[in-house]
Amino acid sequence: MADQGGSNHGIARTSRTRTEEQRQKDLERIKDYRGLEDQVRHHAANNDYSPDVFALTSKLLRLNPEYYTVWNVRRRCLISGLLSKPSPGSSPSKASPTSSPTATTTTSSADFSSSLSTETLPAPESRTTGKSGTTVEEAEEEDEEQKQQTRQQDQQNDQQILQKELHFTIPLLLESPKCYWIWSYRLWILKQVIERLPVPVARKIWEEELGLTSKMLLRDQRNFHAWGYRRHVVDQLESPELEGKSLVESEFEFTTKKIEQNLSNFSAWHSRSKLIPRLLDERNADDEARKAFFEEELGKIGEAINVGPDDQSLWYYHQFLMLNLVHFVGHPTITPAFTQEERVTYLRREIEGIQELLEDYDDAKLIYEALFDYTLYLCQLQERKPNEQEEEDLRGWLGSLKKLDPMRSGRWADLERDLGLRVTMEVV
Repeated sequence: MADQGGSNHGIARTSRTRTEEQRQKDLERIKDYRGLEDQVRHHAANNDYSPDVFALTSKLLRLNPEYYTVWNVRRRCLISGLLSKPSPGSSPSKASPTSSPTATTTTSSADFSSSLSTETLPAPESRTTGKSGTTVEEAEEEDEEQKQQTRQQDQQNDQQILQKELHFTIPLLLESPKCYWIWSYRLWILKQVIERLPVPVARKIWEEELGLTSKMLLRDQRNFHAWGYRRHVVDQLESPELEGKSLVESEFEFTTKKIEQNLSNFSAWHSRSKLIPRLLDERNADDEARKAFFEEELGKIGEAINVGPDDQSLWYYHQFLMLNLVHFVGHPTITPAFTQEERVTYLRREIEGIQELLEDYDDAKLIYEALFDYTLYLCQLQERKPNEQEEEDLRGWLGSLKKLDPMRSGRWADLERDLGLRVTMEVV
């Protein structure tokens, strides 16, 4: 059975004692579960993917959404009969869209037929009359019209089934928000939406999916499954397949909102770092605008670290900004026009500011790690080895790290050994 314990951050797992009556009920449930599992496996082994088998997968997945094999059986049930069989190269979302741009997910057949393009007919004198009195062109038109009606019916049927599938998984997601297989199945359904439905309809469904991720992140702001899934949805909404346009501004604003709600949101800081290069490029930011942006972000994260110096997610983002000063060749960077002197000045200023934090937080391990790393960054930027004072500082910070985090003694020993090698080389 799927383990629902500890699905949200900060919720501890608890154990419970069962009575004999509860134990007997659990045994009955297990027996029923095994029987249901055997039925599904039996049908799948015999390549039976009928609607009855589809119904069995619904029952089994409600009991155990982690059962990825059953999700695959469910996919086979859909493509083996429940969904229409698309003709090669006839994907509505990949072809030039002919549907009304105001179409919604409840598009009727009338909406579809009113949006279909028609071909220009040849002049009357060029038509050839058949034996029944109809022209060849008229017969071809009737045949094409019949095909169009069939396609409309298939699209309406597919749309209904696919949306029902999306609705089917919502209660499962609410119960198991970090179940990879549910998110994966939803993504597969959404890909079917693109392949089978007109662009405006498909886009509307994908936009609703973006809304779903927002709601899931209200329930658990740090659900990394939902954050990763959201990036997939945004990428698709921006793609030519859905006539997309950039969402970088709105997504950057979304990360700001989530960070303001909870500074300790690693996924929000991570998404923010990935968006920034595109954001500045699309804004056509000049050197002054980039410098102002960098200083604003540095100020924002600096204030957050002053409040929570033990929060690793904050130091992650601060390190991202520092690496923009050091690794700027061949990488997307916020400040490509910074001079060497400016980069060194910013790094020194941050090191000095972090050292001041030790006056109030001398037991914060992450402060010592940052001081150690940034001092080496400074040496790397200036293409030199640590000077005598820096070596002394590095050894002192390593000593503090050994005391505060003895579980990583091997790592600290490796760093100390590397530092010792540098000292030996300098002496020689």
